[in-house]
Parts: sequence; C-alpha cells; structure tokens
Amino acid sequence: MSHITTMAGALIASLALAAGTGALGDWPQWRGPHRDGHTQNFKPPAEWPAELAEVWQLDVGLGHSSPVVAGKSAYVFTRRDDDEVLAKIDLAHGGEQWHQGYPAPYQVNPAAATHGKGPKSTPVVADGRVFTFGIAGVLTAWDAKTGKQLWQREFSKLYEKTSPLYGVAMSPAVDGERCIVHVGGHDKGALVALDVQSGETLWTADEDGPAYASPIVVTLDEVRQVVTQSQRACLGADVETGKILWRIPFTTEYDQNSVTPVVHEGSIIFSGINKGVERYRIEKVDGEWETNKVWENKEVSLYMSSPVSDGERLFGFSHRQKGQFFALDLTTGKTLWTSDGRMGDNAALAASGKVLWGLTTRGELIAFRASDKKFDPLARYKVADSPTWASPVIGSDSVLVKDETHLTLWRFPQRKPAPPAATAPD
Repeated sequence: MSHITTMAGALIASLALAAGTGALGDWPQWRGPHRDGHTQNFKPPAEWPAELAEVWQLDVGLGHSSPVVAGKSAYVFTRRDDDEVLAKIDLAHGGEQWHQGYPAPYQVNPAAATHGKGPKSTPVVADGRVFTFGIAGVLTAWDAKTGKQLWQREFSKLYEKTSPLYGVAMSPAVDGERCIVHVGGHDKGALVALDVQSGETLWTADEDGPAYASPIVVTLDEVRQVVTQSQRACLGADVETGKILWRIPFTTEYDQNSVTPVVHEGSIIFSGINKGVERYRIEKVDGEWETNKVWENKEVSLYMSSPVSDGERLFGFSHRQKGQFFALDLTTGKTLWTSDGRMGDNAALAASGKVLWGLTTRGELIAFRASDKKFDPLARYKVADSPTWASPVIGSDSVLVKDETHLTLWRFPQRKPAPPAATAPD
C-alpha cells in the first residue's frame, strides 16, 4: 500500500510541474501592472537552483513584442508570414486557446533588418479587451475572451507616414475609457486618446513624430498626465484633454528616443543613446509649468533599455562598454556602481522586492541584488537560444520568456520534500 501511495504522490508531483502555471500574477501591459517594471509576486528561494525547469514551450511566431498575462492566460502578439497575430495561451498547459490576425505586409528599414518585421509593441489588457499596435501603425481592439476583433484604426488618411523610421515600438496605455498612443510617422504625428469601446478619437495633441518609447500615465503636481518621449522631446500632456503641459527638447542620434520615463518624487528620469541620464523636476509655478534639471549623469547612458527605481536608487542597463548594468543615486545622480562590460546589446529589466532581473539579448536571465555597493548576481539562467528583446514576466516561482519565435514558461524547481519519519512495522 505504501508503495502505491508513493507512486501516486510522485505522479501527482510530476503532473503539477507539467501542468501548473506557478503564480505569475497579472502582468497586463508593458512593464507590468504599473508600467514601471515592478512586481511583488516573486518569492526568492532559500537556495538558488543551478538551472530552471522548462514547463512548456510553444512556437508562437516572430517578433519582439513582450507577452502579457491576465488571469490564467497569456497574450502574445507576433508575425506569422505576412499577418500580425494575437494569440491567447493557456498558462497551465501552454496550449493556444485562439489566435486572430489581419494582413500586415511590411518592408523593414535596412538599418533595423536584424530586428525583423516585428511586431515590437506590447499589447495591453484592460476590462475584457486587448489592444495591439502593429509595426506599421494599425491599432486594434480585441475581445479578450473570444478573440473577436472589436474595432481597428489605421491613420494613413491623416499622416503620410504611419510609423517611425524603424517601425512602431511604443506600447499603448489604457487609462479609464482612453487608449493612448502616438500615431503618425517620422517628423509628423500626434499623441491621441481613443475611446476603448468604439475606437473614436477623444482628443488629439499635435506633436512631432512618434518615438519608440512607451507612455506612462502619472500624477505630477496634482495633475494627471501622459508622459512620454516623442521623436524630439520628453513631454507631458493632460490626460483629460490632451493639452501639452510641458516639453523638454531631447534628441538622439538617428531620432531613436526609446526609453520609457521613470517618475520619482515629482521628477522625470529619462535617457537616450549617448545622452547620459537626466532628472528633471516638473512643477507648476504661478500657474505655469516649469521643468528644472536636477542632475545629469554622463557616465552611463540608456539606448533601448528602460530603467527601474528602488527607493533612492535607479538601476539600468547602459549601452556603454558594449552593455553593462549600473546603479545611480537618485538624489544626486552619482554613479554607485557599474558591472563589467560586454553583457549584450540590450537587457530588459524588472524588479521584485530586493531582487532585480535582467534578461539580456543573449537569452541569459540574471537575478541580482538591489545593492548600492556593487553588481551582485544571485543566479544566471540560460532561457533562450535566440535573441530575447522582449521583457520577461516574473511570477512567484516562474518566469515567462518570449524569444524570437517561442514562448516558454520556466519554473524554479521545487525543493525535495523531507523523507517521511520512520515508523515501526505493523
């Protein structure tokens, strides 16, 4: 009897590993629940394992759009032949529940050929809908449960160019009844808010062309606003009306503003290739908005990687030295430490309590301490054999990773249970 019980227990444990999702928790948009790269779900193991266990892997299509999670399902936006496709994935077993798409032929700029034809923009799930933004500037709303297309907008009648030079990479933001995106193309576009139910335009803020950074919605000096990088600036717009409140001129080589801004104590921190890192205090003085530079750090610089804050520290991945992690003091802008170089072309960062994560383009997932003393890796895991530009989803005991063509769920192996206490024979 005990032998049968032992076998049954082993079978149950095996099935649990194969079918369980782990507690990924909701990660419904670019950079997680609050668009800042933070999650509180992860529970650090007492001992970090030498490697992760693969639960399942699914070929989902090409592209570097990050996966998102809502409830027991993941959504992933990819290219299959000449179609852009949204697929819903069952997290328990890795099976596709549905996929829907539309024709999306696209000619990639030769300078971005190694990144492929996309898509690059990450979907957002909100109130039973999923919103996707294709590489050529097509915005689509889908029913999250069934995959039915609810509405679609393309902007070629308004703008000669409907995407920036290297294709759409910015990820939509949803705030209440508004879906917010930057439409148009190189040199000319607009930050717009569309009704989530109908797709009708609620407001338009004429601007320069869109960049590759994604907007955030935050409150600064008691005013709720959209903050983003455009082609030539970092700016804030009133979320209710679209009125541009403030604008900081900011340009980079080849107009490649790609970093999602970080908010800290009434300030905005942003960066760009070979531009260092800057912090500006944003406030209203005598009825007028002012932007005052607090500090600038030229020792490190962000290209396509967006940083995360932790208390009074900013952690990021600089393109300098062929890729290196760093920490800055948010009060002074002083560099606290930098890692060795040659870490990769890019790294997607996430934070879970005192553990930080960096998924490099080489398919290496690095866990390291949120330390102000040094780069202090806790573990390194190989999680893909093809480039990993998408951000990972960090759960309590599992990690969801999108590489060039696959979606993979990895699990921290369960610790072996203690052997049963010896008992006297009957």
